[in-house]
Amino acid sequence: MILTDETAARAYVAQSTKPDVMVKLEMLCHALRDENEQQNLVAKRTLEETWLRHIADSAQLLEYVPRETGDWLDLGTGAGFPGLVIAIMRPDTNVILIESRKRRIEWLASQISVLDLSNCTILGQRLELVETRNAGCISARAFAPLPKLLRLAARFSTSDTHWLLPKGRSAAQEVAELPAKRRTMFHVEQSLTDEDAGIIVGKGKVETHK
Repeated sequence: MILTDETAARAYVAQSTKPDVMVKLEMLCHALRDENEQQNLVAKRTLEETWLRHIADSAQLLEYVPRETGDWLDLGTGAGFPGLVIAIMRPDTNVILIESRKRRIEWLASQISVLDLSNCTILGQRLELVETRNAGCISARAFAPLPKLLRLAARFSTSDTHWLLPKGRSAAQEVAELPAKRRTMFHVEQSLTDEDAGIIVGKGKVETHK
């Protein structure tokens, strides 16, 4: 099933969450549209399909992660996708947003406060400077090419770490180009929000080269 419009995207999210969560997601949508007038958080053309392009696109990642997981690291979170959506929909999960740009950090902090997301924190640093910790899940949307992303994030992974990496049309090609040992860790799932897009899904520890 591919979601094709705002009505379908909203219904998809609503089926797996509570009314108070939908209220917070709606608040986020409105705030995003307002803030995008001040800074370019997302491509302007996507604002007419905020539920499809940003909310449902983020929410679909939850299908690949068990509810009982460790810290969720969202790398280069930017406008807060998928990180803010995950934090809203999974209040029992500790979500850590990693973002180095000052104005993005200010935006994220404002939303954490307004939406009362006590389970969500920001690390306002470049990923290379973030202190090593074990992650139950690592997500990244449009952060870096896959080899670079894995190299930078490997130190946060354990044998139990889930990887969720929306990659658009390049997903299958990026996995195919990985070294054989790493390639076996990952596979591509069809995105529900774009028939041409894929999500790279994996589990395990990415070993760094000595």
